[in-house]
Amino acid sequence: MTASDCLWNTPPITLILSSDNIHIWCANLDLSIHEIEIFFQTLSADEKIRAQRFHFEEHRQFFIASRGILRAILSRYSDIDPHQIQFNYGSRGKPEIAESCGVKKLKFNLSHSGKVALYAITNGREIGIDIEKIHPIADAEQIAKRFFSAKEFEWLSQLSPSEKLAAFFDLWTCKEAYLKAIGEGLAFGLDQFEILFSASKTPKILTIQGNLQAAKPWYLQQLTPVLGYVGAVAVKADNPSFNYWQWWGNYCEDDKERCNLE
Repeated sequence: MTASDCLWNTPPITLILSSDNIHIWCANLDLSIHEIEIFFQTLSADEKIRAQRFHFEEHRQFFIASRGILRAILSRYSDIDPHQIQFNYGSRGKPEIAESCGVKKLKFNLSHSGKVALYAITNGREIGIDIEKIHPIADAEQIAKRFFSAKEFEWLSQLSPSEKLAAFFDLWTCKEAYLKAIGEGLAFGLDQFEILFSASKTPKILTIQGNLQAAKPWYLQQLTPVLGYVGAVAVKADNPSFNYWQWWGNYCEDDKERCNLE
């Protein structure tokens, strides 16, 4: 499936998440003040502190919306109310549901850029997701030369000027998604793994630190959430299936039938 094949649907009341199934959610973060206030009340104390640190009100509201929607989505996969979900954080800041919540298999990742957020939910699979708003970058090719692998830079430099910007963001989001999946972030090094793109196939991780075998368990999927944005998800799975859900709001707040993990 290519990025353009993604259909963002309204999710059913009961969601089934099997071991090879990946649920991707897309949400608009441009909410009303009333909705922001409701979501703010569901955040933990540390999330509220983080929200207050944003200098610009718009950024503060987008952060509150992204975390509040995350809690609302995760609530659908558990017997836990949004405000009671607790998170632990890895050394590089990757969040996971705390063991005390008793939801061992549920793993997730989130990313937001501008007014749009993406969420990836899995049943026990390591996963990372990234979204970027496409915007002009004057020195994109120089950034690629400095931070990407030699083969990736060569591929990018051979494209026509009209293709380079979109290709840069395609590559960047795929790389970010993998780094988020392993919980390392940019400290791992963008040139420590190599991604192969072709005109007709899904992008794939070719090598990780020069090791072909280490790359084999990983699957990349490009995403087109809305016009002007590009995204990617990296998951440790051989042949995953994807469902694409659109977050429309608290349509499920009275739903007492929680999602099933098979």
